[in-house]
Amino acid sequence: MDDGRKRKLTFFTIGLIFLLSGVEYAVILPTIWKYLQTLDAPPYFLGLTLSAFSLTGLLSGPLFGHLSDRTRTTKNIILFANLFEIVGNFMYFMGFSKWLLLSSRLVAGIGTGAGSCIFGFLTRSTPPEDRATVFAAVMVCRQVGLLIGPAFNIFLRLCDFHLGPFVVNTFTAPGLFMCFLWILLQLAVIFMYWDLPPLERGKDTFKAEHSVLENEQEIEGDEGEGNEEGKPLMRSQELLGSYGSVVAEHSHRDGTTVTSDPTLNHISSSPEPAKSQESSSPSKNFSLSREFLREEVVVLLAAQFITLFNQTALETMVTPLTQKFFNYGELENSVMYCLCGVEVIAGFLFVRWLSQRFAERVILAVGLSICNISCVWCLIFLAKPLGGFSWQLTEFVIGVFLQVLGLPFVAVAQVSLFSKITSEKTQGFSQGVRRSVGGLATILGPLWAGGLTDNMYIMMGVMMALLALLTMMLAFSYKQLVEPSREEEAESRVSC
Repeated sequence: MDDGRKRKLTFFTIGLIFLLSGVEYAVILPTIWKYLQTLDAPPYFLGLTLSAFSLTGLLSGPLFGHLSDRTRTTKNIILFANLFEIVGNFMYFMGFSKWLLLSSRLVAGIGTGAGSCIFGFLTRSTPPEDRATVFAAVMVCRQVGLLIGPAFNIFLRLCDFHLGPFVVNTFTAPGLFMCFLWILLQLAVIFMYWDLPPLERGKDTFKAEHSVLENEQEIEGDEGEGNEEGKPLMRSQELLGSYGSVVAEHSHRDGTTVTSDPTLNHISSSPEPAKSQESSSPSKNFSLSREFLREEVVVLLAAQFITLFNQTALETMVTPLTQKFFNYGELENSVMYCLCGVEVIAGFLFVRWLSQRFAERVILAVGLSICNISCVWCLIFLAKPLGGFSWQLTEFVIGVFLQVLGLPFVAVAQVSLFSKITSEKTQGFSQGVRRSVGGLATILGPLWAGGLTDNMYIMMGVMMALLALLTMMLAFSYKQLVEPSREEEAESRVSC
């Protein structure tokens, strides 16, 4: 099979993985509370069960990402992670007790950690100019899953039979259904997924690294003129060693490497030095502080946390709000979520088109502006709705529309920028950290909103304050939110 077909099938399989993650959320969420009630679970168990899924995903993401960075493979990690999804959903289907149900979501959540490996893989296998487009397409797949998931509940709720010792009914059927889908996905990953080699960085990068080394040699040569002849010699040895490693990195596929010994400055046909370069750990010179405490990285992680915190908080308050002011039931809420899903998909497709014409930081600024307008609108009109039924409904629809509209802009822009300003060698771990920050937000957001549904001004005020803080951070760091130039990237490599 040619490489082009392998690439298409691999990307198609990645889309299926994110599609199923959306379907699982949409299939299980509508019935989980009543399921817990049949098992005599107290009300707080709903929050525990939903948070358990995010908690284990938060912990497993960096671990799986780091493993993919070291091994430079993702297929086996995805297959391993999907086993947790299969086992977790089967435990959900068994449902003998509330504790088994809680454990099932803990186990299934581990499987979501594979997402960090996938984002790292996409970063290494797509050029920077196409990355936002690819990430937007992947996010659309999950939103499609969220949209079509409720449709499966139409026939799942009709299930009423026994499968050996297990009962298949409205509440247990989603677990069995998702277990079956994840098993099918395992087969898809086995036969349709390949660990594609990373894109060649090209001669431009090599030239940039070479020019940095030459510049440093010239500078050191000028400073070392005089009696201190030892210093330039020592520096040239260090530079030559770095230079040899750079050339080795780019020439190991040809079987030729440059030795790092200055007394043996020649090109060798021996493949052994290349192997030593390949086997070196990508995290050898990795520093948490140098990677994640940079101004631009902090801004993007803050964007990830604050937008997801606000989104999940608003999602939590929407259902009680519609019941309180509009007396909405299950059908009306389902229609509302369906329309929101259509808007989100359209938004991601629009951002996918927009990312080919504008820089990510521009898209991020636009999305953040929409989120600010939405939060101000909700603070004014939803905290204490004005007018009669039709006016209150209009206020609510506009607020929800603006909130959903801003999400695709921020989501795509920050993940694409994050992949460009963090090290490509440790991209799996970095994406795991980013997703863990998002997972923490999805845990804290519902907890914050759930306890303040009767104090909307406090709840919305804090959300507005967080958005204002993020806006200021973006304004001060706007110039840093760009992909590093080849020279800057080369300097960082040499300094390591």
